[in-house]
Amino acid sequence: MTEGRERTPARESQEHIRALVERGQKGDRDALEELYLIHFDRIYSYLHVSVGNRHDAEDLTTQTFLKMLEKIGSFKWRTAPFSAWLFRIAHNLAMDHFRARRRWQPEEEVPEVPGEEEPSAEFAAMQTIGRESMLALIDNLSPEQQQVLTLKFVFNFPNAEVATILGKTEGAIKSLQHRALASLQKQIARQEAEARG
Repeated sequence: MTEGRERTPARESQEHIRALVERGQKGDRDALEELYLIHFDRIYSYLHVSVGNRHDAEDLTTQTFLKMLEKIGSFKWRTAPFSAWLFRIAHNLAMDHFRARRRWQPEEEVPEVPGEEEPSAEFAAMQTIGRESMLALIDNLSPEQQQVLTLKFVFNFPNAEVATILGKTEGAIKSLQHRALASLQKQIARQEAEARG
């Protein structure tokens, strides 16, 4: 019994998404609705983690999918998948939101990302610290570092897709990730030292 990469449900396969996008670009409402249903949970979760409250996350999710409807005709297949394009829209809306608000009001509880059966090793290590304390530690990072860690370890995007979403090079993403993890490691060591004495 092979457990390889056969984890992606058929409705989320790249071939199926590509067919839906092509139909959506021709105005097929059913295809557009299915694209919305496939991507809604992850986009909402990403925005909720990014902006820190349910109300703004709901508004930004709606705006993301309205932009998808508006811009799907100009979407071109390149190296990144359709989901990276959608996350890029969501990311840009979240950044606009921050510029407008300049305040982040986190809720007491951030929703779990749906469909994550097997977290990555890095994310599993982060889980041992505890969700709340990890969110508090991440909150001390720069906004760019927070975005990179969220996209990589919560949403399991590879570096190339994180680079597409954030509009940076893969090298910049690796550098941001390295600095963020080093900063988290220092914060954890400091907390452990304080707890010991």
